[in-house]
Amino acid sequence: MPTPDLAVIGGGQLARMMQQPAIALGLRIRLLAEAPGVSAAQVVPDHVVGDYTDLDTLRAVVADAPVVTFDHEHVPSEHLQALQAEGHACRPGPHALLYAQDKAQMRVRLAELGAPCPRNAPISSVADLEAFGFPTVLKTTRGGYDGKGVWVVRSAADADEAFAADRPLLAEELVDFRRELSALVARSPSGEVRSYPVVESRQVGGVCAEVVAPAPGLDADLAASAKALAEQIATELDVTGILAVELFETTDGRLLVNELAMRPHNTGHWSIDGAETSQFENHLRGVLDLPLGCTHARAPWAVMVNVLGGSVDDLEAQRAVVLAAEPDVKVHLYGKAVKAGRKVGHVTAYGDDLDDVLARARRAAQLFTSGVDS
Repeated sequence: MPTPDLAVIGGGQLARMMQQPAIALGLRIRLLAEAPGVSAAQVVPDHVVGDYTDLDTLRAVVADAPVVTFDHEHVPSEHLQALQAEGHACRPGPHALLYAQDKAQMRVRLAELGAPCPRNAPISSVADLEAFGFPTVLKTTRGGYDGKGVWVVRSAADADEAFAADRPLLAEELVDFRRELSALVARSPSGEVRSYPVVESRQVGGVCAEVVAPAPGLDADLAASAKALAEQIATELDVTGILAVELFETTDGRLLVNELAMRPHNTGHWSIDGAETSQFENHLRGVLDLPLGCTHARAPWAVMVNVLGGSVDDLEAQRAVVLAAEPDVKVHLYGKAVKAGRKVGHVTAYGDDLDDVLARARRAAQLFTSGVDS
């Protein structure tokens, strides 16, 4: 294979969606996939199957790749430090990824930056939890996603499962929030930063169900504050590529940082079809220190709805049904086997009327999930 421009660690749908802008830009990706036939390995010819926790495997994959980026944040920090010492630019670097890998470290660092966060504290016992107070949210400090490793507890008895996990825990106040927002920024090593419109994300069972861009009815000053906060965090933590700052908009009109993701993010998928430059293209531009692209929306409204595994088990066959029903909706399938509740794709609609855009995107996703035209 030709020498790659960059290596991507992780073979999920995020890496898969990097390949299309890479092709357009003439970039060559080498992929480390977790298993044969995973989502990104289906579309990236130059891929190796191996374990991202094995340093020798990482070295073999990135051997002639000057830049390394990620589909997820789970590569051991010491391995990334070794790759950097050997001349590979890891973007984002281990010094930044730490704050996406470890929620306790993230909270400490954000507090140092003066970023508004829920009240929080590390918890190691029931006594610690009772001292913190109820109700609260318990989170594993590492490894949780899509509602996994997260528990809402209203008494010590509710925390049995969390403590049984035998992993470091962080307690956070149960925030009285109006909705969840997400502020996405792209940043390059040379310091260029571009912000996307602040969006509203709607969760079902801890999993992102849909995203509306821009967040409807968001106060202009609050939107500007969210963007400024995301840009500050990206700059202070030296993030390169995409940073997603997930936020709570509280019922009393404040912003609180919920989570950080240092990679393309589900709340930015709308940008593939709804923005001048997608988050995936800007992630590639950012980590390669190319000039960043315009982040403006193409239309007044864009809605992304995730396709979650349901009763339809042949998504490719169902594709024609969906496109016949909603020919202007953009379909993205991830090449993944259908499992109940699993993210297997997403659809995006955009236009001038929010109610119409919502209805079209939701109808298309419902047809993929249940086969029933609601």
